[in-house]
Amino acid sequence: MSQIKPKQTLLIVEDDSGLSSQLRWHFDQYTVVIAEDRAGAIAAVRLHEPAVVLQDLGLPPDEEGVEEGFKCVQEIMRLAPSTKIIVITGNHDYENAVRAVALGAYDFYQKPINADTLNLIVERAYNMFDLEQKNRRLLEQRISPLSGVIASDPQMLRICRNVEKIAPTTVTCTLLGESGTGKEVFARAIHNLSPRAEKRFVAINCAAVPESLMESELFGYEKGAFTGANKRTLGKIETAHEGTLFLDEIGDMPLPLQAKLLRFLQERVIERVGGRDEIPVDVRVICATNKNLDAMVKENTFREDLYYRICEMVIEIPPLRERQGDKVLLARHFLEKFAEQQQRKINGFTSEAAEAIEGYHWPGNIREMENKIKRAVIMCEGKNITPVDLALVTPSELFINLRHVRQEAERIAIKQALSLADGNYSAAAKLLGITRPTLYDLVKKYDINIPGE
Repeated sequence: MSQIKPKQTLLIVEDDSGLSSQLRWHFDQYTVVIAEDRAGAIAAVRLHEPAVVLQDLGLPPDEEGVEEGFKCVQEIMRLAPSTKIIVITGNHDYENAVRAVALGAYDFYQKPINADTLNLIVERAYNMFDLEQKNRRLLEQRISPLSGVIASDPQMLRICRNVEKIAPTTVTCTLLGESGTGKEVFARAIHNLSPRAEKRFVAINCAAVPESLMESELFGYEKGAFTGANKRTLGKIETAHEGTLFLDEIGDMPLPLQAKLLRFLQERVIERVGGRDEIPVDVRVICATNKNLDAMVKENTFREDLYYRICEMVIEIPPLRERQGDKVLLARHFLEKFAEQQQRKINGFTSEAAEAIEGYHWPGNIREMENKIKRAVIMCEGKNITPVDLALVTPSELFINLRHVRQEAERIAIKQALSLADGNYSAAAKLLGITRPTLYDLVKKYDINIPGE
């Protein structure tokens, strides 16, 4: 059998003390933790975070007759979804074994126990856990999760995964976010991942077109419809037939035109200005805005029925200041891009420049960063870009002290656990996966006041 890392923890949930002792002796290459019941198993999972759990499915039922074995599987999977649970069942108890697997157990083994076979199952579970952890880390480290999107922030990666799910469908979606957060980039990503990728992506900025021209821009017009209409002209909707129509800044669309857009979204037909024929159009619609549409509906400045029609799926894109680790990542991407465009040999950023980028609020989001990096590439006189090149002031103190961040996280977690446990230290310690004396020490260390004390 291959060598197992000594720090790997194996949790054995078994109410038979004789059998649990045998299993502890047999799996001496692991750090074995024993639990006799469901409560003990949950506490051990919180405290030790084992990769693999070996559980007897035949735990005695509780006072209410609930099958503890199945309930234990469910609670462990809810608490630690990546944990591999191997259930041990009685001979010929195949039905319950299958039921446990359906609840989330990784595998099952039927008594009587054969040591070599059980070794193989446990070792395979550890290998699978390690493989999934590596794949998860690789996914989290991807810099370009979507075409045109540069991100490592967990929130952004979740958005990218949602975009991958939405893209193949025909659902009308709306992208919400501040100006400069990259809403059009995500709209193009949805189009490029959809079955319409080979067709046109047509964009129109509703805030940039005068109200008097917006209808003809969207729906087109017939010859003679108005002064200067010398020929039939197709609108943006018709031009995007079989492709994707991107309505940017839809919150700025005039109310009278919102009614016509709603009719198109419901009926999928248009009438050109000055025309009477109904023209069917097959188009995927994606909208975007930096405005609060909920508030606009309440203020009667945006139609409620149109709001529900375009918000079948909503994607909220966070501002750059809230994206963890993405500021310098994006800055390096733009540096490479503009250095190549301007034919400049620039190595990177000075440490002061990197701190300035990380500490700046970026009110203009990615668009502002793009402009500042382009300026810096042009203005840079050395091999590395400085805060002066970026026209940014170096922050006096960049708060990235890991010890302070960890302490603050511990303080918040302890307060939450004590609140959930109604001030009961034993229950709170179990929730946190620590011992009661350790909890007392931490409460004293952080000077946490408990209500009612």
